[in-house]
Amino acid sequence: MNMSRLKTILILLVVAMLFPLGCGKESGARKPAPDFFLEEISGAKVSLKGLKGKVVIVDFWATWCPPCLMSIPELVGLQEKYKERGLTIVGISVDDPGKVSDKELAAFMEKTRINYSVARVDMRVLQDYFANDNNMAIPTMFLIDRQGMIAEKKVGFAPGSVEKSIKKLL
Repeated sequence: MNMSRLKTILILLVVAMLFPLGCGKESGARKPAPDFFLEEISGAKVSLKGLKGKVVIVDFWATWCPPCLMSIPELVGLQEKYKERGLTIVGISVDDPGKVSDKELAAFMEKTRINYSVARVDMRVLQDYFANDNNMAIPTMFLIDRQGMIAEKKVGFAPGSVEKSIKKLL
């Protein structure tokens, strides 16, 4: 993808996100989760199809987003607590690569002790997950069941809410 197009998309995304951040809204949506194939910051590849059979949290977030920063310690704890039961978390950063380099993002991950996969968003993933969303905000988490279906969509951060939901899926 062309970098100027990605920057334009990210700027529009940021503008769309400024008002509804952290609202804690939840909604159900039983439909197949769109597959993706992304490169993690570590260089490994991650795809949703490759995680079938696991409970997956796909977390759209950014380093500059206060509710996202509040949710990271909880996600780190959930990954540790439920990994053996089949939980996998994939963080998808919407940070502008021109403002937060991969090296800076990796340093941020180390500082915050992120213990799950983190990749950068791309146009296709945004379109697949947010095409019909009039109020896209971050953090937005999609909870995906073992069959690859979106069990729940959580917008904003409400402490304990994600754990309560994933317990039902594990």
